[in-house]
Amino acid sequence: MSPALPEALDALRVAITLFDADERLTWCNRHFNYLFRAMPPQEDLVGRTYSDMIRLEVEHGEIAPLGGDIEAFIARRRAQFREGEFAPRDIHLADGRIVEIKARRTKTGGWIALWTDVTHARHTAMRQEDLVELSADAFAFWDRNDRLLICNAAFADIHGHGGDEMILNSSFEDLLRSAVRRGRFAIDGDPDIWIARRLDAHRAPAGALTLVTRSGGAYLVRDRATRDGGRATVFTDASERHRVEAALGEQTRALEHTRRALAKSQGEANKQQSYLADLTRRLDQAAAEADTAKTALLRTMSHELKTPLNAIIGFADLLQLVPDQFSKEQIGEYAGLIHIAGKNLLKLINQILDLTKIAARRFTLHPASIAVGGALWMATDAVRHKAEQKSLALTIGDCKPDLMALADETVFGSIVGQLIDNAVTFTQAGGAVTVSAAREGAFVRIIVADNGPGVAAEDLTRILEPFEQAGRNTHDHAQGAGLGLPLAKALAELHGGSLTIASSLGHGFTATVELPTA
Repeated sequence: MSPALPEALDALRVAITLFDADERLTWCNRHFNYLFRAMPPQEDLVGRTYSDMIRLEVEHGEIAPLGGDIEAFIARRRAQFREGEFAPRDIHLADGRIVEIKARRTKTGGWIALWTDVTHARHTAMRQEDLVELSADAFAFWDRNDRLLICNAAFADIHGHGGDEMILNSSFEDLLRSAVRRGRFAIDGDPDIWIARRLDAHRAPAGALTLVTRSGGAYLVRDRATRDGGRATVFTDASERHRVEAALGEQTRALEHTRRALAKSQGEANKQQSYLADLTRRLDQAAAEADTAKTALLRTMSHELKTPLNAIIGFADLLQLVPDQFSKEQIGEYAGLIHIAGKNLLKLINQILDLTKIAARRFTLHPASIAVGGALWMATDAVRHKAEQKSLALTIGDCKPDLMALADETVFGSIVGQLIDNAVTFTQAGGAVTVSAAREGAFVRIIVADNGPGVAAEDLTRILEPFEQAGRNTHDHAQGAGLGLPLAKALAELHGGSLTIASSLGHGFTATVELPTA
């Protein structure tokens, strides 16, 4: 083996372990000890069997509590080394991380196992599943053969099923005909004609129609082709709109009847008409205020969603329609822009999901002792390139090496990263951003300060609400959706801490987070 090869393998962000035919460890790179920080160093692990290493994982508290027989757990892990059972497996660590193990037999009769931290990927997938499940709409996704891949509980319920287990892999037509036979939809006329109309809408490039269930619910149903050749179906509950329209019609008729009756009574006519006019004015004012708030929310969200989507679709169309007209450099540039737009869109969706889960009290924390200095270094390093592009001085000030916080490591990085990214984004070119941390009683206080344009005092309370922005306007950045500060505040309070902000126009902006000490 070349002397440089072990050094190169040690630099990988994947742990590599080699076992002989007796399942004894012959070599591993340094990243293995990075993944399993409480385990003995790699030199002391060489010669141990795979079963011994699993027992060490459990004894050193690396593995989440098993709640069962450790020998059965070891047997399941070792089964991955058998021929035909090399499928990747996930193990859940006690600190909340998820590690994927891939195993293959070597030419010498032993095994090689690759260990990868897939926490972020798994959490992203779970958030996407939560997005579908938490939505008020009913979702379903179909493959290119029109068979059901995934759906949420609302979709299964509309079609008369308690869950998706019994209907997965069913064809769209079979599921539809089954629902019609069981009387799930209100159908006027011939059921076969109704089914044919529904199938036409489903198979159209962009179909839409309204369905009414036997229970009286009304749904706007939209079908769209997906980029993988399949289909997506969304049922949006329109029942409330129908009820509101019916109630409004009834109220209008009642009001007209009242007005005619009042016209017969001259003595009370003027008084009652004045009352009705005042009531109508107040109702109109309330409706206008609600309409304004709804319009502002929809305008903000539609802009923030359309901006990255337009970039993704636009550049993808260019590459698809005239691929031969672009150089490799141009293709790389366009792919980079698509990637950036996709990350921005994913960030917005994740922020909305996190705020929704916090509001529903379904956001779960995994507190652990965190080295504050290291976490601040990682957060600043993530935006270092962005700061350099604006010639900003991004520095970490006071922070003792032994300063520890008790917090969820991923959430802690998200809070601090959001505040630092805000400071870099809103500070003018040539400015400065300083990050510092110190212990204050039972809390760790992290301060992110910049010398940017600042925010007016009257806007400080408002910008801590979702979708609100204030005048930190400069000419070198684009506005966001106004979710970063509210999410950071909610996550800090979820830890039992707080987020406070201070600023004035022309005198910079300071965000202070307090989290419990370890």
